[in-house]
Amino acid sequence: MDPALVVFVLVYAVMLFGTVPGLRVDRTGAALLGAIALCAAGTVDPGAAWRAIDVGTIGLLFGLMIVSAQFRRAGFYAAITRWLAARPASAERLLLELMLVVGALSALLTNDVVCVAVAPVLIDVAARRGLDPVPFLLGLAAAANTGSAATLIGNPQNMLIGQALDLPFAGYLLDGGPPALLGLAAAWWILARSYRGRFDRVVPIAACTDVPLDRWQTGKGLVVLALLVAGLLACPLPREVQALAAAGLLLLSRRTTTADLLAPVDWQLLVLFAGLFVVNHAFQAAGHAAAAFGGLRDAGLDLGQPAVLFATSVVGSNLISNVPLTMLLLPVADHPQAGAILALATTLAGNLLLVGSIANLIVVQQAQAFGVQPRERSWTREHVRTGLPITAATLAIAAGWLWLRR
Repeated sequence: MDPALVVFVLVYAVMLFGTVPGLRVDRTGAALLGAIALCAAGTVDPGAAWRAIDVGTIGLLFGLMIVSAQFRRAGFYAAITRWLAARPASAERLLLELMLVVGALSALLTNDVVCVAVAPVLIDVAARRGLDPVPFLLGLAAAANTGSAATLIGNPQNMLIGQALDLPFAGYLLDGGPPALLGLAAAWWILARSYRGRFDRVVPIAACTDVPLDRWQTGKGLVVLALLVAGLLACPLPREVQALAAAGLLLLSRRTTTADLLAPVDWQLLVLFAGLFVVNHAFQAAGHAAAAFGGLRDAGLDLGQPAVLFATSVVGSNLISNVPLTMLLLPVADHPQAGAILALATTLAGNLLLVGSIANLIVVQQAQAFGVQPRERSWTREHVRTGLPITAATLAIAAGWLWLRR
């Protein structure tokens, strides 16, 4: 049997189940091992493997991770969360303001980093106010997922789609911005209605280690971010070059060492991308991808049709995760709206299941570290109770908007 096919099936099986039975190999390890196996078998020579890795996407991801790390180390996320919580507002109003702010931050600074930084502080301030942290944590995850759909730099799969299809930053903003904003409003309404009369709760938690706000470093980060966004909207330079230039400016510091700024970078995600690029390249080069898509087309499942691509993106994202699915579907993304469909569907589908998005898992891991549990259900059941209507509402909004924009 062709090694490219065997490796592809094995790697994507791990993408589905999350680990290798009997081993502690996760999705990143499987992608890396798959790439190594293809090189060792001679299916892909090392030079071709390096060329298969999309340096532009990796560079964009890396640069934006540095920008996000600047705000995390400066205490910006913690400060803005505490500022929101200190204002005299009802629980519903606080939830709305939190979700709008998190959604905006996730659109520009990647959703996973925002969740890592905000969750501990959010748990602390909710407990201090005598509020149940659970609805606010669910709101944090939903807002991070939904808000990140607004731009081509909000999450890893959107970055990949923008790079692979050469989508204009401003053009996609018209596709993703309105449904993301309306989706945030819908998600808030569902959560507020679900927890109406049940926001008050005494929850003992461990003390939160806060990061003090560094105004100079925060200001520096805001200036660099503003320049980067302006450049993405108007500058002809490639996006990855602009993101790396922004990272370079932040690395030029008299206070923060290079090691400190590089420490929060998600190297696991970068390795996952690199490994999957090689595995998918071998699968496509051997003709298996074209044969599979042709077989699906003959069976009546034409992924070139917008509705079929949308539905496949939703289901597949909750089976094998959004990044691997996006890489798999990009070869058939030839419809004018395919990029927007992939970006919105794979991102918003992450609100459905707890395992559908890394942002969801980060929030729950932080909650469990502080001893926070839902009142009656497990985190999995509590999440799907609100995640199902949130996913249905946000996907309906996105589908309707794309239909109007067709």
